[in-house]
Amino acid sequence: MADLLGKHEGARLAVLGAPLNEKSLTPGRCDLAPARVRETMRRLSTYDLETETELGGLAIHDGGDVVCKLLFPEQAFAPIRDAVAGLTANHDLTILLGGNNAITRPAAHGLGVPLSRVGLITLDAHFDLRDTDCGLNNGNPVRALLEDGLPGANICQVGLAPFANTARMHAVAKDAGIGIFTSADVRRIGIEYILAQALDRLAGCDAVMIDFDIDVVDRSQLPGAPGARPGGMPVHDFFAAARLLADQPKVRLVDLTEVDPSLDVADISALTAARWVAEVAAGFVSGSRATSG
Repeated sequence: MADLLGKHEGARLAVLGAPLNEKSLTPGRCDLAPARVRETMRRLSTYDLETETELGGLAIHDGGDVVCKLLFPEQAFAPIRDAVAGLTANHDLTILLGGNNAITRPAAHGLGVPLSRVGLITLDAHFDLRDTDCGLNNGNPVRALLEDGLPGANICQVGLAPFANTARMHAVAKDAGIGIFTSADVRRIGIEYILAQALDRLAGCDAVMIDFDIDVVDRSQLPGAPGARPGGMPVHDFFAAARLLADQPKVRLVDLTEVDPSLDVADISALTAARWVAEVAAGFVSGSRATSG
């Protein structure tokens, strides 16, 4: 897979690293993730035998990493926003490799359309609706975006976990009109049906961003994420979501956040993150994307 990455300016798909780590609510090294994901991609082939999908002919423009490792989220806002804007303006889909979840706010601003026309789907165990009065961190990017002007009706949150959120944040989400889908909903209804509902809800948006916070995955299948909980989303649903959503022409940006290589065991998390990139790429070359470019 790593051989697909390069300085391919005319490519339809691009990747960018944003190794932001400051103001994480739990200590860790999410800043190591972009390099680790790129390195681990070398261990994956370009062929999916289950769907007979070959990625070998795909070129992925590698935009490098934003210089933000030692910056606080407020300081990193403009560099991340501007780097994302440069790629989304010239590529059909941009993959943003975090870093902690604070990258999601500036990334949404980099889509090049007013926030009122942006749709956001999060796959996350948490609402990320903590107060912003003490500054920005990886626990409040959705709250910050609401305060920036992103309508709650333009947000769907999928995979929210029990005993990982507060009643107050739940009330904020309901009052804002956010679409709320719990981890139990995913098990009961199925990830494909829930995402179809979310996409239908956001059909009026001009551009859609997907925040894949890897801590939505069950902790037994994803040790390298400090916020992952037992009973989370099965990893196969996480992969299915990546492929399904990358196939949607309005989806212009996907991010992967909260991967902490320092907590990994037997490369489980690194391989999961690399496989996620492969699933995004497979979704990108299939179906609606293939006929819309």
